[in-house]
Amino acid sequence: MKITLLGTGGPKPDIERYGPSVLLQIGSDYLLFDTGRGVVLQLARVGIMPESLHSIFVTHHHFDHISNLDDVVMSGWNNERKTGPAIFGPQGTGEIVETLLNKVYANDIETRLAEGSKGVKSWEDIRQTVQVKDVEPGLVFQTNGWRVYANYVEHMHGLGVSPKKWKCLGYRVEAKGKVIAISGDAVDCDGLQRLASGADVLVLCCYLARAEINDPESERLARYTLACAPQVGKIAFRAGVSKLVLTHFRKKSEALMRSIESDVRQDYAGDIILGEDLLSIDV
Repeated sequence: MKITLLGTGGPKPDIERYGPSVLLQIGSDYLLFDTGRGVVLQLARVGIMPESLHSIFVTHHHFDHISNLDDVVMSGWNNERKTGPAIFGPQGTGEIVETLLNKVYANDIETRLAEGSKGVKSWEDIRQTVQVKDVEPGLVFQTNGWRVYANYVEHMHGLGVSPKKWKCLGYRVEAKGKVIAISGDAVDCDGLQRLASGADVLVLCCYLARAEINDPESERLARYTLACAPQVGKIAFRAGVSKLVLTHFRKKSEALMRSIESDVRQDYAGDIILGEDLLSIDV
């Protein structure tokens, strides 16, 4: 198995860090977690075309995590993908995909199907081939070689956001005797602890270094929105994680990036990797 961090940034444009996206290779299967800004270009940079993806797993619907979902789906179809992909995500994911295919890109799809009817190119109707499912905690999908589980995580819910309307997921992948957990955007919570328990690798958001949490706004963000350096070590330690891969950074100086590892080391003694775009990690 191999993890590739396609994008390790956040919502603010950063030419050094593309939008949040993690590629997991299990044998010949490619699983994509989130589809942030530039993900199709990043896939191309590592030699994977979007039509090669087995499944797409969406953690939540903030724009920086789904802004290129359309590009992943439409580019794969444009490259003559005949089936799928399978898309899984929290409540509302199906509606988003339906809107993209039946409204946003309706004319695009119709013109390409017309092209196909003239024998110029072979097109299947993507509206009939894409498989999308809104999922809840539990087993999401399995093959003979791997299983993916989901659980709800807390992301902004402490700010009064309704958990009935705003559902956020993390994922746990079990394959080849190993466990990979992917937090999505989250703070410490029961759901995240269950997903990460005993994981060989936890890919965890770490938006701010300790030194950046220095006013009421950043304190609220670290408490309710995104796990930050003072918290992530505690999360990994309690879950018994073997390796911690940090991602979803706000743009910061090299000194602040280096300080993150020192912050995390106060609570966690395992392997720590500060994620960078296109970094690959063997599991």
